Amino acid sequence: MQTKNESLGPVMLDVEGKDLQPDDLELLSHPMVGGVILFSRNYADLEQLEQLVSSIHQLRNPRLLVAVDHEGGRVQRFRDGFTTLPAAGRIGRLYDHDRSKARSLAETAGWLMATELRSVEIDFSFAPVLDLDFGISEVIGDRAFHREANAVADLAHAYIRGMQEAGMAATAKHFPGHGGVQADSHTDVPVDDRSYSQLNSDDMVPFRRLFQGDLAAVMPAHVIYPEVDDVPAGFSKVWLRDILRQRLKFQGTIFSDDLNMAGAEVAGPNYLSRAEAAMNAGCDVVLICNNRPAAIEIVDGLSVRKYNDPVVHARLARMHGRHPVSRKNLHLDHKWKNAVAAVRRYQEDATLDLDLT
Repeated sequence: MQTKNESLGPVMLDVEGKDLQPDDLELLSHPMVGGVILFSRNYADLEQLEQLVSSIHQLRNPRLLVAVDHEGGRVQRFRDGFTTLPAAGRIGRLYDHDRSKARSLAETAGWLMATELRSVEIDFSFAPVLDLDFGISEVIGDRAFHREANAVADLAHAYIRGMQEAGMAATAKHFPGHGGVQADSHTDVPVDDRSYSQLNSDDMVPFRRLFQGDLAAVMPAHVIYPEVDDVPAGFSKVWLRDILRQRLKFQGTIFSDDLNMAGAEVAGPNYLSRAEAAMNAGCDVVLICNNRPAAIEIVDGLSVRKYNDPVVHARLARMHGRHPVSRKNLHLDHKWKNAVAAVRRYQEDATLDLDLT
């Protein structure tokens, strides 16, 4: 049964299991909560996942957002029952030989990812990755489409076009670029010593190009760029307010990366201070994952802020999934069948002459 709420809150968090427990129901009803991010542990099969997502959506009005990291390649939370998606880097290698075919494959993969998630009512995936693959960062690696900025922009644009056709908003990550550092922000605090000019002429090119279109959201990196600011981009007013909002005119939602990551530790001595730092810098929504005590600390602590920003509410409304897809009918859809066949053929042999129309 839905409870009436004026708006979605600024916190996205996780649930422990494959169905909602009493403590989940209590936490998700908190007015500071605006969404749920799912992980592999939340998935058993398609019917169970559909029921879990439905139960989350039924709790609130407007309904909570439900998201997942489902990029393809190494980062695909749900496997059995879902199409195995190619890593972005594999599409980038095709781009070096046939740009038209690579763009078609990117659009097909974006549509297929999005429509399969929409068929179980998931609102969006945190995708695509716009980082450049310099061959330095293992955590990025083939999650990036390419080393060349314009190639990344070209393929990401096609991928997002596919997502949007399936009714899913896109979240570009990790602004202004995570590919130039070796350290993993999950376990360390990466530092990128390049100048703003260097970043702007290379890593930021895909972001700038996509900002000219209908990009709904961005996730900044837990990376320090000391030539620009002395705190990670996701906690920096310089990066988020001055550069992203003012200079680059980005009007979509800004999601923080996970506040439970090591890269966020420099932002404050506790989780509430990290959340406040991210929001003060310009993040609209903060993510806290795999740490229930921290999630409770944040939502309880933020309650005193009397959070109510109509602009943010409008941005979040854009993240709700559109074009409902029937899971039972999806496998009868000829477009879905053709997309699955095309992606599978490429996975098996990238030299095949694919029919991606």
